[in-house]
Amino acid sequence: MAVSRAAGSLAVEGRLLRALAGLRLVVLLNAWGVGLWTLDGAERPAGVIACLVLMTAWTGVATWGYASPARRGPVLLGVDLAVALGVLLAGPWAKGPDFVATVPGFWIMAVLFAWAIHLRTAGGLVAGVVLAGVDLALRPDVTLTVYGNAFLLVVGGPVVGYLTGSLQQMADERDRAERSAATAAERARLARAVHDGTLQVLALVQRRAGELGPHAADLGRLAGEQERGLRRLIRAQDAVAAGAPPGADGAQGPYGPDGAVLAPGEPVDVAALLASLGARPGVEVVLPGGSVPAPPVTAHELVAAVVACLDNVARHVGDDARAWVLLEDLGAEVAVSVRDEGPGIPEGRLDDAAAQGRLGVRESVCGRVADLGGTATLDTGRHGTTWRLAVPREHP
Repeated sequence: MAVSRAAGSLAVEGRLLRALAGLRLVVLLNAWGVGLWTLDGAERPAGVIACLVLMTAWTGVATWGYASPARRGPVLLGVDLAVALGVLLAGPWAKGPDFVATVPGFWIMAVLFAWAIHLRTAGGLVAGVVLAGVDLALRPDVTLTVYGNAFLLVVGGPVVGYLTGSLQQMADERDRAERSAATAAERARLARAVHDGTLQVLALVQRRAGELGPHAADLGRLAGEQERGLRRLIRAQDAVAAGAPPGADGAQGPYGPDGAVLAPGEPVDVAALLASLGARPGVEVVLPGGSVPAPPVTAHELVAAVVACLDNVARHVGDDARAWVLLEDLGAEVAVSVRDEGPGIPEGRLDDAAAQGRLGVRESVCGRVADLGGTATLDTGRHGTTWRLAVPREHP
């Protein structure tokens, strides 16, 4: 019976159970009043008082138990129902076979509602059927009033459970909407920061690179490519914040190498994308005999992770360092291995880089692969460094 709850659902459940604690006290006082009023006609008055004392003690325990989400489990619910059934069954013994009102009376409503609130419709139905069935079985004669009370138990439990589930669903949807709005606002803020800082610097580097001579031409070209890529990302995030659907006005990707927006269902050849990396100095790309199609997001994000690995090789091993890229088509998965013959990554180096705010490996490599539902495995040492990136062909 253990049920997991989101934060919004737990908040709704907590508020309802706090209200139920107040109801428990009211129906307990009513049970004491009716019990004392009819005490003279009971065969065993001490038995009636004992039942009322038990109900009072359990009301306190139940109020404490349901106050904490950690304690709202099958044990508490089971004991709650068992106590209610116990005092119901004690009615004929304490009051006599010709009793009219049960000892607990309306007090069993609290048990019914607790099951309905925590286990929703199914819980309310189970508790209602059990309580109503036991009550009817104890009666020597089932009058119209007795039948009506039993019917309300059977119907009321599922109704309260359904309403509880609806309130929890609305709370969860509200939480998701608030998170989406906060995410969109943060995206817009980051886009402004990138536009005011990084894009301006890249544009300046692109314009001034020609003045530094032919050796800076590649620097200017790379700066221009990065500026265009960042501007596309900003347009995409603006569209997300505005609620535009994917691909609207060419604002959202994924984007091909030429900056064109790709259709969401149009497959992309991963092998063709990786083949272009062979133009890098010292990089050798090994591809299977045929094409390796994959959804656009999967293909371009996987290749971007490979590019990040090669950039790390050039940065940390040297511009003339050799690297090998191997693509494997595994059917349900696409795997790429990137290997170099450098000195390896010292132990703790990646954690230190992340602590200093340099998240190239964690985000550009591991983050991209994780977002695709894949795995990134690192093997490093004196023999060199090998990254194995494996992603499902269909993005989950």
